[in-house]
Amino acid sequence: MLINVNTQSSIKIIDDKIIYFDPYKISDEINDADLIFITHSHYDHFSIDDIKKVMKKDTIFICPLSIKNDITSFINEERIIFVKPNNSYEVNGYTFDTIPAYNINKDYHKKEYEWCGYLIKVSDKVLYIAGDTDYIPEIKCIKCNIAFVPIGGTFTMNAKEASNFINDIKPDEAIPIHYGSIVGSKKDEKVFTENVLKNIKIIIKL
Repeated sequence: MLINVNTQSSIKIIDDKIIYFDPYKISDEINDADLIFITHSHYDHFSIDDIKKVMKKDTIFICPLSIKNDITSFINEERIIFVKPNNSYEVNGYTFDTIPAYNINKDYHKKEYEWCGYLIKVSDKVLYIAGDTDYIPEIKCIKCNIAFVPIGGTFTMNAKEASNFINDIKPDEAIPIHYGSIVGSKKDEKVFTENVLKNIKIIIKL
């Protein structure tokens, strides 16, 4: 398994299948995606232009039910799995759970929108892709090997909150995302890195 992080929360996993999460700011027409997971409808996560750069004719899409009208405007519904939080699914040999992703004291990502993070097993690793979320009660008990966590603040948990979350769930590896572009900076990366427990490996991809 190989992991690439592009911009914001744009993640590419190279395994037996090619898996994307929230493709964004894709530079070239690649058209290699077997699976594309979308966490929510904001433009830096659900970018139609970037989706078209990575999708191919048989790509399967996984996305919250709330964006059904938008995604079915250019994708046949037969190729889409619509999901809600707190459920388990299987697609192309991969099992995954949908995890709530929302803000506590902000209105950018409301709980009632039913947007999702994903907990997916790839090869022998369990990956947690948090989506845009605060440190909410539903994620306190996440168990994973690799956690992709937003640290940029404003729209999500900030760097210190993200480090507290990582210290609580104790993955083997933590990959900070959602900073350095629209919000957040290298300062947030530094705060996150300095506050995560030393026995947790931090991998900087952005």
